[in-house]
Amino acid sequence: MEQMAKTMISLGTLFLLVGFFLLLMDRIGLDSLPGNFLFQKGRVTFFFPLTASIIISLLLTFVFNILLRK
Repeated sequence: MEQMAKTMISLGTLFLLVGFFLLLMDRIGLDSLPGNFLFQKGRVTFFFPLTASIIISLLLTFVFNILLRK
């Protein structure tokens, strides 16, 4: 039971971080990059930030490689 509680807390934290990231994308200009996909049909909207995800992944890889180098 304790492991399931830790997993749910981790997933909740992950969802919270993704939510904050999506809210901040508009403010820092990452929502209008080419390669970010926006699909709208009626009242349903789906946004997939492919290019922004790749850029953020490269930046985080660079930062963690520098910080964790022994």
